[in-house]
This record gives sequence, structure tokens and C-alpha cells, in this order.
Amino acid sequence: MGAYHAGSLAVQEQRGVRDRAEHVGRSLGQDIKPVAAAFLELQPLLMVGAADPETGRVWTSALTGTPGFVRATGLRQMSVVTDTDTGRGGRPEGEGGCVRCAATAVRARAAHAHGNPHSRDGLQDPLATALKTPGTHLGTIALDPRTRRRMRLNGRLRPTPRGFAVEADQVFSNCPRYIQRRESYETVTDRTPGTPRLLTELGPHEREFIRSADTFFLATVHPGGADVSHRGGNPGFVQVASPTGLTWPNYPGNAMFLTLGNLRTDPRAGLLFLDWTTGDTLQLTGEAHADIAAGGVRFTLTQALWTPAALPLRWSAPEYSPANPPG
Repeated sequence: MGAYHAGSLAVQEQRGVRDRAEHVGRSLGQDIKPVAAAFLELQPLLMVGAADPETGRVWTSALTGTPGFVRATGLRQMSVVTDTDTGRGGRPEGEGGCVRCAATAVRARAAHAHGNPHSRDGLQDPLATALKTPGTHLGTIALDPRTRRRMRLNGRLRPTPRGFAVEADQVFSNCPRYIQRRESYETVTDRTPGTPRLLTELGPHEREFIRSADTFFLATVHPGGADVSHRGGNPGFVQVASPTGLTWPNYPGNAMFLTLGNLRTDPRAGLLFLDWTTGDTLQLTGEAHADIAAGGVRFTLTQALWTPAALPLRWSAPEYSPANPPG
């Protein structure tokens, strides 16, 4: 497959960066190089994005686990262990670990209490079905705040006995720009996820949560795949225009315009905000439209899922990226 589809090519032409994008696009490949494989095995956190096969809505979810729960299992394959039955600290298949996935953590905990690990009572993570559906177009990003490195791998999902594998179509790394450095993390083993709340508009608490964010993750799709990208800036870089509307600037990047190219082709989008200290998550799905000339993106909310203490990781305070524009 080519490095870019028609949507990205159109945005590159509009911005006058086709030559630069062609050069940068040479970094896009299908192989997971040894340095990338080593990076994956150190990560306790993986963001995944896809369209829910039942509703068509696009979401971003966070998976966490003992380092090694995500790993390269072939030159063009990444495997993720999501089997919560192994217990925290277990290492299934020799290298995995237990996983928490936003609202799914609540479902899993309740299911174990009733002796049924497959119970579907109550809310579950919006991507629970997608992550069990063969052939799902899945975008992933592993971002390490400790080193300000990030790696994206996009492809097709294949369920496995312990979780899922992704056959890679695209593998690439991005520069450290706009990543806030967090020196360390700890796993809070006794953190109990709260009850998820499904919303159709943002209340005062959710709006303040977004305004205080320095990072979010953005899933987009196109006819041939899915992608998850990172957006960062000083707190306040995401503006809440209304209970159902957000805007954010499109800061200068690598000139590939994968995300904006996807949005030009298909406006569906999924956002994930998280509290790096408490583990709270806010997942949003809706449509996003980019104003290329003005350099911004406007998002309209369809649905949101708020989950207190969804993730067990507690990260240290941020050191803001020197690339962040003032504001």
C-alpha cells in the first residue's frame, strides 16, 4: 500500500508540503524493527482506536498492563494480552501481564466477583466488541512520557486466546514534539475503578477536565484503516466551545497530515483524555472537521463515557514540552 491515501495527499497539496511529506513518508513501513520491538516491551500503556462494528462510532481506549503485555511477536505482528484472568503480575505466554481497559475494568471486576469472567452486565469499554472482531481496522500508539518517545502501529486485528494480535500495515515513530515529560509512574494495585457514566453532553466537571488537559489521543479512520495520534500542549490548548463542542489548534508537525487526511475522508473521530495521576478517563465520540487555512479543528460530540479511576497508573508531575506554544 502507498504511504498516503487521497485525503492526506489533498491536505499536503493544500499546505504546500508534498515534497517534505514524500521525504518523511519513507519512514512509514510494515516491519517492526528491533529498536521498536524493545520499546514496546517496556510500555505499561497502549492507546487503541477503531470504529465500533455495531454502531460505527469511532473511539479511543487505553490499555494498561505489566510491561511485556504488548510486544512484537513477528516482523510484522504485534500481540497484546488482555486476559484479566491471569491476575496482576502474571506473565501469560511467557511475557504478558494483566490488563485494565477503561470501563472494561469495572465489568471485569464485577464479573470475577460473580465467578463469570465473560459477564456483559453493565457498561463496558466502547471498543470491547471491536477488540474481539476479526479484521477490525485498528490504530495504536505507544507513548512513553519518561523518554518523550512514541510509536504508532496500524493494521488489522486478529483475536487470540489471550487477547489480540495486529498484522501491521504501518509502523512508524514520531518526534518528541508536544509530549509532556513525566519521569516515572507507579501501579496503584488497590485502585478501584468507579462506575462509568454515559453522557450526551459535557457537564461542568467534564469541561474543566478537558480545559486542564495537556494531552489527548485522537482516533480517526479512512476506508483502508485506522490511526491514533497524540495531541499535546499547555493546559488550555483544548477549548470547550459548548456542552457538545471542542476546538483545538493544529500545531506544526511532520507534514504527513495522516489525521487531517483521515478527517477529510471521514469525519468520525474518537478522543481520549486521561488524568495521569488519578487514572480517570473521558472518552468522546463524534465528528471532527479541520479548517486547514485557520489551522484548527472543530469537534462535535455525539456521546461520551466518563470512568473514574479507570487506569491503575499514577504518573509523576509533567515537565511541559519546550515545543508547546505559549498560551
